[in-house]
Amino acid sequence: MTVTPSAPAGPRLRNNVTVLGNPAHRPIVFAHGFGCSQEVWRDVVPHFADDYRVVTFDNVGAGGSDLTAYDPGKYDSLHGYADDVLEILADLDLRDAVFVGHSVSAMVGVLAATRDPSRFGALVLAGPSPRYVNEAGYTGGFDKEDIDSLLDELDSNYLGWSTVMAPAMVANHDRPELAEELTSSFCSTDPAIARHFARVTFLSDNRRDLSLVSTPTLVLQCTDDIIAPQPVGAYVHRQIQGSTLVQLSATGHCPNLSGPDELAREIRKFLA
Repeated sequence: MTVTPSAPAGPRLRNNVTVLGNPAHRPIVFAHGFGCSQEVWRDVVPHFADDYRVVTFDNVGAGGSDLTAYDPGKYDSLHGYADDVLEILADLDLRDAVFVGHSVSAMVGVLAATRDPSRFGALVLAGPSPRYVNEAGYTGGFDKEDIDSLLDELDSNYLGWSTVMAPAMVANHDRPELAEELTSSFCSTDPAIARHFARVTFLSDNRRDLSLVSTPTLVLQCTDDIIAPQPVGAYVHRQIQGSTLVQLSATGHCPNLSGPDELAREIRKFLA
């Protein structure tokens, strides 16, 4: 599918923004990872709905977002997604927001918070990775050849790639319904956009941005995460001054699916 950008849509329509709760309460914004949509937060949101103003949204190209708003030039780096986050916060006039970013959206949150820290009161980075490729002195989890092979497979057979990658990411083999849900989410994403987003994600390098973060930050590291292994979470923690690192018992790369109660509990503990 070839997506042709049209006239700009407002951020609420463009990103299919959902807002719940009392406007007077502190805002908490949940941002999903690659191949997902805001639906992955459905078991986390109820933990915050009573005493926070909860905001969820879809990255352009995912879920119920406006596909005509997808501009390959704008979204050729994570800065395009950070722009969208800042526009959503401005449109809703949010301040002191808690931004919960999963996977690649963790780095999107980092970029947005360093651009306009006045909008953010806290960052929660779940399974973050500033760079996926290993280098001398840095462990990202993948050799360059692995990433090249992954992207080649994704380009040639996106649906086949999804059926293999989703179970590996979720990792809870005793709960096949989680892998099925993630596979279904991958397969519902426009393949052309997914391929471009994957290339932007897996080839990104945001290590230098971490030291610029001045917002109080919680880093959540999952167990047995093949996408963002333990050394990556430790690296993010070291680079963000004053951050807190918590090792979750939830396994795999998607704690919002495999351990939503634990995820919510650790977020609330940090905010308290």
